[in-house]
Amino acid sequence: MTATNAHPTAGDAHPTPADAHPEPVLRFESVRKTYGREGTGTPVLRDVTLDVAPHTVTALIGASGSGKSTLLRCAALLEDIDDGAILLDGQDITDPRADADAVRRRIGVVFQAYNLFPHMTVLDNVTLAPRRVHRLPRAEAEDRARELLERLGLGDKADAYPDRLSGGQQQRAAIVRALAVRPRLLLLDEITAALDPELVGEVLTVVRGLKDEGMTMVLATHEMAFAREVADQVCFLDGGVVRERGTPHQVLDHPTEPRTRRFLHRLTPSA
Repeated sequence: MTATNAHPTAGDAHPTPADAHPEPVLRFESVRKTYGREGTGTPVLRDVTLDVAPHTVTALIGASGSGKSTLLRCAALLEDIDDGAILLDGQDITDPRADADAVRRRIGVVFQAYNLFPHMTVLDNVTLAPRRVHRLPRAEAEDRARELLERLGLGDKADAYPDRLSGGQQQRAAIVRALAVRPRLLLLDEITAALDPELVGEVLTVVRGLKDEGMTMVLATHEMAFAREVADQVCFLDGGVVRERGTPHQVLDHPTEPRTRRFLHRLTPSA
């Protein structure tokens, strides 16, 4: 099972040696987010600053409630931030003057829940946004969708309804739907959390393929082995703060922060 090579566009070409420090695709600058009334609410993100370079995978790790999902939702403009800024290719997408719909068209998002429309076939689910939002002709949208479905091992499921698919197949269909709009950035929020263990591998295989194709991704995950394998940088969030970040080897094998060590020890107490 392999991912499509259709998504990295000419503008997304891998950087040349002369471009040693490319502009981040995504940048969080001192992002703050509080739920509840200002001054009395619960802080969820506290001055989060983070860069995501082109063609890299950033894995967000941390306990439930640490801010991972909220950070992704803020990047997708599904949540407003209280302070700071989020930049996509240098554009402040959290500026009230930014065209939120245009920004969302450049970002693909996949959640734990598949969120497929049960009354629509897989093909119709995948082509809905390209046709309705991007105004692609139906034939072009369907050709692109069928190519993606074939590449992700779902070629024979185009005319099936979601309830006829396994959990892993539904999650792969959700990834295809996100890719169908050819996003600049893909955000993945615990996409294996709702799957049976035997189905996790097929979804992670898709993500590996996307990494190999050069897709820029930010993913929240509890799969430490997968984060070690696929991520270029790992960020440990705790209480809405990025406590530690670095390469998988640095963060997962040689963490310097006591909170990071405690979190990893709870996952692998025998280590």
